[in-house]
Amino acid sequence: MSSLEEIRDTKIKKLQLLKEKGVDPYPAKSKREIFLKEAVDNFDDLEKNADEKWVAGRIMSVRGQGAIVFLTLNDGTALFQALLKKDIVGEDKLSFFSEVVDIGDFIEVKGKFFKTNRGEKTIEVKDWNMLSKSLRPLPEKWHGLQDEEERLRRRYLDILMDQEVKDLFIKKAKFWNTIREYLISKDFLEVETPVIENTTGGAEARPFVTHHNALDIDVYLRISAGELWQKKLLVASYPRTFEIGRIFRNEGMSSEHLQDYTQLEYYMAYSNYEEGMQMTKELYRLIAEKVFGTTKFSIKGFEIDLNKEWAIYDFSKIIEDKFGFNPGNGIYQKTGKAITEKELEQICKEARVEYERNEYSISSVADTLWKSIRKEYAGPGFLIGVPVSMEPLAKKNFNNPSVVERFQVILAGSEMGKGFSELNDPLDQRERFERQQALRDKGDEEAQMADMEFVEALEYGMPPAFGFGLSERLFSFLVDKPVRETQLFPLMKPRN
Repeated sequence: MSSLEEIRDTKIKKLQLLKEKGVDPYPAKSKREIFLKEAVDNFDDLEKNADEKWVAGRIMSVRGQGAIVFLTLNDGTALFQALLKKDIVGEDKLSFFSEVVDIGDFIEVKGKFFKTNRGEKTIEVKDWNMLSKSLRPLPEKWHGLQDEEERLRRRYLDILMDQEVKDLFIKKAKFWNTIREYLISKDFLEVETPVIENTTGGAEARPFVTHHNALDIDVYLRISAGELWQKKLLVASYPRTFEIGRIFRNEGMSSEHLQDYTQLEYYMAYSNYEEGMQMTKELYRLIAEKVFGTTKFSIKGFEIDLNKEWAIYDFSKIIEDKFGFNPGNGIYQKTGKAITEKELEQICKEARVEYERNEYSISSVADTLWKSIRKEYAGPGFLIGVPVSMEPLAKKNFNNPSVVERFQVILAGSEMGKGFSELNDPLDQRERFERQQALRDKGDEEAQMADMEFVEALEYGMPPAFGFGLSERLFSFLVDKPVRETQLFPLMKPRN
């Protein structure tokens, strides 16, 4: 078997031969008249009328030799067979083809359309031209790229050689288009908000930091799709806005998490989280039907039906029932008093959950405990009842002010979207920002920064509103693949 370098050297010699014969191996223009899918769809008319057309594509296979050669062409719209016969294309052109053309090259061919004895739609080539000479061999057809890292690094080959992978990203585009069309149909305005910010807001996450040379200041890549900016637009009198954009979080990687990914966020004035739950169910069911043609999914060992009744899971009640303390008011069932750090540490030990003494916080411990058991909850459902300290941008529940009016979508034991009644009390917002900033000052890099310009905007008045966000992680769950597998070009470490 020839090495890659030997194959490449042979291809370069063929490239030189093309040039020596006065042929441009990389012409700027093609004579292509129809896509291969058009040739498939309109074949009967093309054959009946004996039309001669130019088609083009990458050579995916070559069969035969001597006086007759069959090719399979791929132009990205369809595969189509081409036939070169010495008595049609001419001996010189066929001989030159055999000398300089390889699988992987792009060519254009002109000819008439007919069906072979086996009934395969084919173009009988009368002329051909080189469009792009490849210098590396394509992966072997049946085995392709076996190494996961290489598949992701050379995603272009992964897509080229695996129709299932290609279809995955067509489906992902439909996923986002379905969401966009749904919101536009409900009179939402699509907006674009800054990616570079002076302060990050809208989430609890560690940001990427960079330097703005022109202003000579450090700035951050955003960690949410414009949450605080979109709420300023509610102040500005836009009643419904949304953004689908890239966000960046300088955190760990896993099968469910990446550092840069696409997220939707929308904001709707004169609405609350209860109305938002109904809208969320409607949107998720629409995505399922339009993108996947079903509401039933197998995800990480769970069987999920989005059309069934969605469950309601109460965070504070779950933590209290399973671990004996209420994360909202901090009361420990055994004593009826405020839970102590020592008691929290013991609960974590019994639950086999790591306890970080220097990050003592009832809500953070409760969140860690929740994450240790959330795989018990299949969904579809909504997680409600989280403490105020866990959501600094959500409105307090009027009947139970220790928790906020927030929900998270639960699917297959993970959170797949979050929405809440937006906090529009500027004094309450200022106080919560100050508490978050105090946590940052103590070293919590994921606590929210105090954005007093946003508080200033709230002081001019913002209507009651509901806000919601989901990321491309939802798509990865619905196709039951690791999220890196569902990104076209995930970030990879450079080769050594």
